[in-house]
Amino acid sequence: MDLAPASEGAIQAQLKQALPRLLGQGLRLGIYWPLPGEIDLRPQGSWETVPLALPAIAADQLTYRAWRPGDPLAADACGIPAPLGPALPASELGCLLVPALALDPRGVRLGYGGGWYDRLRADPLWRAVPSVVVLPRGCLKPALPRDPWDVPFDAWLDETGLHPCTDQA
Repeated sequence: MDLAPASEGAIQAQLKQALPRLLGQGLRLGIYWPLPGEIDLRPQGSWETVPLALPAIAADQLTYRAWRPGDPLAADACGIPAPLGPALPASELGCLLVPALALDPRGVRLGYGGGWYDRLRADPLWRAVPSVVVLPRGCLKPALPRDPWDVPFDAWLDETGLHPCTDQA
């Protein structure tokens, strides 16, 4: 994904506006450690005090762990920086923000092919946590193929704001 700095800044601004609607009081916001070309959501400015969690892959399972800027990180099983603490239960997260290569309005996401988020969200406890895809508007597609194991997402966030997915059937 080719990401223009203006798109990233606009999406970060939209996130700051949407945050009160996305996150319950005292719950953690699940973000991600950005890979090249992904929107960087690490804390900036006015929302630095939001409790956060980052994903970590261990033992063929995606979990979320508490994280604050400056906490030590170590490469997880996929080589992505992840916190060192214990896995958090779904009940501690108010929303998951997830990157994507593409998304359709039904909430079908094209990721990097590992199926990590689908397997996590197949669990009803994790499925209950609102999950929002973060991507530039140019990565929104009219329709993507849906595999039987795909778990549609609830909404997406782009340069123009927060948008509910229209069909999760």
